[in-house]
Amino acid sequence: MAWTLVATNNSASSLLSLEEGHILPNRTICLVTPASTIATMGPFVHARETRKDELFRAIHDSLNKPALFVVDSRPVSPPMCVICDHDVAEQISQSSKLFQYSLPKSEVTRWYTDMMGPLSIVLAQDEEWKCLRKQFNPGFAHKHLISLMPCILDKTQIFMTRLDHYASTGEEFSLDELCTNLTFDIIGAVTMGIDMDAQLGEENQSAIVRLFRKLGSTYRSSHSGWKFFLPLQRKLICRQLGTRIKERIKEKFEEQAASQKPSRSVLALSLADTHELTPRVLDRTCDQLKSFLFAGHDTTSILLQWTFYELSRTPHVLHRVCKELDDIFGPDSTPTHIRDQILHHGENVLRRMIYTSAVIKEIIRLYPPAGTSRFSAPDTGFTIRLPNGQDVCLDGLMIYNCPSIIQRDPAVYGDKSDQFIPQRWLEANFTIPASAWRAFERGPRNCIGQELANIEALVILACATRRYNWEKVGLGATKRDESGAPIESKNGQYEVQSELYNTLEITAKPVDGMRMRVKVSRG
Repeated sequence: MAWTLVATNNSASSLLSLEEGHILPNRTICLVTPASTIATMGPFVHARETRKDELFRAIHDSLNKPALFVVDSRPVSPPMCVICDHDVAEQISQSSKLFQYSLPKSEVTRWYTDMMGPLSIVLAQDEEWKCLRKQFNPGFAHKHLISLMPCILDKTQIFMTRLDHYASTGEEFSLDELCTNLTFDIIGAVTMGIDMDAQLGEENQSAIVRLFRKLGSTYRSSHSGWKFFLPLQRKLICRQLGTRIKERIKEKFEEQAASQKPSRSVLALSLADTHELTPRVLDRTCDQLKSFLFAGHDTTSILLQWTFYELSRTPHVLHRVCKELDDIFGPDSTPTHIRDQILHHGENVLRRMIYTSAVIKEIIRLYPPAGTSRFSAPDTGFTIRLPNGQDVCLDGLMIYNCPSIIQRDPAVYGDKSDQFIPQRWLEANFTIPASAWRAFERGPRNCIGQELANIEALVILACATRRYNWEKVGLGATKRDESGAPIESKNGQYEVQSELYNTLEITAKPVDGMRMRVKVSRG
């Protein structure tokens, strides 16, 4: 496959007009490199099963950190413009005269149609999207989310029971599996108003959970099956999943017809003012549920995994989080005490978790689960302004705001932009532009569930952080000296034997499922 890399500031011209090998005058930003440059990176990509963002960061560095560059892999895929500057990214995601609800999603997004459905809010455009967003906003309103606190706590108690089991046996386990089941239980209640029983073992789980997991596995970059048959396999699983979800939709439709009790679940909101359950209504509702179930469990699970990992290898940050929790909840860290305190004081407790919130923000900065790709059709006239004031037309390009580059920009985050430093969010003299943190994207089409994810993470961390000591197994394990003590580097983190990294499964996940051992903390 021949790739062409382009980095440019070419004023008011289309980037597609540039030819391979052409060097533009302004070398600081304008550069085109031959296909051989990317070919030399091939072994790096395959050896690490890494996702595209790792490659894009390497390209960005090799091009002297331009505001954007183009990767041309035609005819395999459309040319992609990778956005590396937060001000430019903001122009892509905000409303404009050309696009009232920001630039449309690219056709590449439809590769995930089996996971979300063709009628999904994620794939919807313009007025169709606006109507869906307005319909579901009440389900993610702050007051309603706070009312879900008892449900979140109940599911977290099951999570901690599982961790207690592993602490007593000392066996290795997949934190990815535990966190995914936990967040699936929570989003199942939010979206469908039912108990998925995701944490009760595969034999007791809802069939919806099992089918979602099977469907997600077909998107793994390391999938061991016959690649040729994957699309067919997805279609079959998707059909089974749709059948199960539609069974629940029909049940809910009958319940709402017989009851006047209001509900703000995504399912109830989808069926509001529906008097006849037509095939179109069934399909549309099913696709919305699939979208929220997927997005609502996956990203929060990834956030939790990386948080527990970074806390396990950064003792001074862990100490400060524990100190904050001691100040808020008192020295008693038992699950029942934390639960009672949160239920009694509600969101006032969460508001006081200032440093813990900074930890969450820093984790998503370093390990963004996903990004967004947009598209400007040829002859549209969509133009962005680069930091030097020059204008560039992006028509005919798939446009990707790359969070792994934007959120590690040394120009914004300093020379320690790659380091885990939650304190950076609390320093009054260190201003970070809002557009430089894009974990849930920005503009009209930002993530509707971002507040739910934040509440979930705060509650779960309040319950689990002080109770357990975590030990990474395999990739990312702590390096120890001859006495068995962890070796601490100059930045206050423990050194690791080998690097832990993400792999692609629609979203970016820890490559080994975050293998862990855990012990109950003795204080």
